[in-house]
Amino acid sequence: MSATLVKTPSTAPPAEPPPRVVPARRTGQWTAAAAVLVLLALALVSVVRNKAFQWDVVAEYFTSASVLRGLGLTLWLTALVMALGFVLGTLLAVLRLSANPVLRAVSWGYIWFFRSTPILVQLLFWFNIGVLYPQILGVNTVNLLGPVAVAVIGLTLHEAAYAAEVVRGGILSVDRGQIEAAHSLGLGRWRRLTRIVLPQAMRAIVPPAGNMLIGTLKGTSIVSVIAVQDLLYSTQLVYHRTYEIIPLLLVATLWYVAVTSVLGVGQYYVERHYARGTAGAR
Repeated sequence: MSATLVKTPSTAPPAEPPPRVVPARRTGQWTAAAAVLVLLALALVSVVRNKAFQWDVVAEYFTSASVLRGLGLTLWLTALVMALGFVLGTLLAVLRLSANPVLRAVSWGYIWFFRSTPILVQLLFWFNIGVLYPQILGVNTVNLLGPVAVAVIGLTLHEAAYAAEVVRGGILSVDRGQIEAAHSLGLGRWRRLTRIVLPQAMRAIVPPAGNMLIGTLKGTSIVSVIAVQDLLYSTQLVYHRTYEIIPLLLVATLWYVAVTSVLGVGQYYVERHYARGTAGAR
């Protein structure tokens, strides 16, 4: 006698659907964001509608010949100071990392001194170099350096001290194994530095260097105290004649904002170029 198997219906309860995820309501955040936008809109409206800003005067002088000449000198001075500053700063960084204690001490002393002295004081000393040293090696120094030359020398020596630390930090960020591998391949010290170390160090050098560039652009305004006709000094010459101080200061401010914005965009793409192949690249 064979037994027959009878399949009984399952009594297990049906599977319940997964719970629906409801995003949290961030009422406070949205309220704060709306309040900030309202305040910004009110501030913008007050600036635009405030007649004291004299926007018609701003528009009149924004592209005037004197202002554009001052802007050109500011851009030229910034580019020259940054180029010379990083050349000298790279040399100082290499000396700071040298095995020679004398070279290390000289580099450290230079960086310490120029980072410890206000840039305005440095410019005034160079501007009065003829009083301190009327003759150097038989050369009369009283009228040797004009205001622009003083600005280039003073700003370059100042920027080189900061550039040296930026470059040194970038070099130290390179993995030691890369340098040892290059050394094992028989590459000389100079080729190791230019072919292996510096290209990899650029990932760490570019961000602070970009900040230095923007800071140098704005910092060149200090040369107006020694009568260098940069952007700020050019606008000062105008408002000393017309007494329209606020609109002329706005002209200088808008030009600084425009140029620094362009430099910020350029810095972003340069950083992305050197960050290729890393997790931070985007």
